[in-house]
Amino acid sequence: MEFGRVAPEELPLIDFTLPPDTELTINTLNAAKNGQPLQVHVGCAKWGRKEWVGQIYPPKTKDANFLDEYVKHFDSIELNATFYNLYPPATIEKWKAKAESNPDFKFCPKFSQSISHIRRLKNADEITTTFYEGIMAFGDKLGPLFLQLSDNFTPKSFPELKAYLEHLPTDIPVFVEVRHKEWFANTEARGAFFGLLRDLNLGAVITDASGRRDCVHMELPTPHAFIRFVGNGDGDATDNKRLDEWVDRIAQWRDQGLQSVWFFMHQHDERHSPEAADYVTRKLNEKLGLNLPRPQFVNKQDGLFG
Repeated sequence: MEFGRVAPEELPLIDFTLPPDTELTINTLNAAKNGQPLQVHVGCAKWGRKEWVGQIYPPKTKDANFLDEYVKHFDSIELNATFYNLYPPATIEKWKAKAESNPDFKFCPKFSQSISHIRRLKNADEITTTFYEGIMAFGDKLGPLFLQLSDNFTPKSFPELKAYLEHLPTDIPVFVEVRHKEWFANTEARGAFFGLLRDLNLGAVITDASGRRDCVHMELPTPHAFIRFVGNGDGDATDNKRLDEWVDRIAQWRDQGLQSVWFFMHQHDERHSPEAADYVTRKLNEKLGLNLPRPQFVNKQDGLFG
């Protein structure tokens, strides 16, 4: 993943401290307290990683069996495959069948780029219907959906965004990510965007990337967090400290009323993703008293992530 990537020599100059909670987040969590246990899911973005063969996939694992192996290590996936293609129910059903071995597994499909980047949410009703018809085949394996707007989708397109979101089905949770800097730098645009999500009961994606600290906005319009962590593959140098702080913040949010968290691991070099995911899972288990499944390595050795 290239989003937010910086040169290694720039990393020591970056303040990775998580911003304080916003007023919206505080109000959302305080209103959501229900005494129920926090639901936590940890995963990656793709199962088709050849560099994981011999790491978490057995040696000589064939591409066709990557998903069969992935579901043995994680309980969710930020499904980027649906961004690039509109898949028919028959294909989705095959993926679902491969995940039946993991009762807790959830697919979190990304909206098709034909909706978000090509049509830019305009005249996209028919494509959206086709997208939903496909992903509904996941059945009980379907997690929340993820709508990512392009880097050049600016606050000037707020009317189109509002019109599109208002007509989405309300029975499946949706999280939305914006990337253009004006959504965060412009106070009016920021308030309008997150206020719209609150009013429509839609979540906000938080993307933690080194070169885009504005996307670590810490706004929770719903009591559910969808966190995309983009690591640097450097273990204790930056990633582990950042992950430790996320674990602390998630624990704080749990005490305040958070109901679920979806934590998806990205790395610029994806061979590091399983180790980083294992690290944050171990820390979440320790801090929150959970028993989340941890990736199992073919030849587990102490590496960058300990």
